Amino acid sequence: QVQLVESGGGLVQNGGSLRLSCAASGIFFSINAMNWYRQAPGKERELVAGITSGGITRYADSVKGRFTISRDNAKNTVYLQLNSLKPEDTAVYYCRSNDRGSVYWGQGTQVTVSS
Repeated sequence: QVQLVESGGGLVQNGGSLRLSCAASGIFFSINAMNWYRQAPGKERELVAGITSGGITRYADSVKGRFTISRDNAKNTVYLQLNSLKPEDTAVYYCRSNDRGSVYWGQGTQVTVSS
């Protein structure tokens, strides 16, 4: 059974930081690219950051220089470090995996940034 479990969300002030984690099970984690998405109320889900199996990263323009994605293959976990948070970063953050052609999503973790 595939599970992606996010954690680390919460309420933080403008300019604050959070570290999100996504623990995976039931997939070949080390060979999969992993991605973080977010969805704000009334908006479409958008890609925030991705990391390949080899550690190559990419970011949405809106978070470049503020967010950092990383992975620990020994722990089957992908992380998203959120720094210099802004109110417009408020959203539910999801991790996503494409494992052998099947797409899996976690349940999401809420990030709320107060102004």
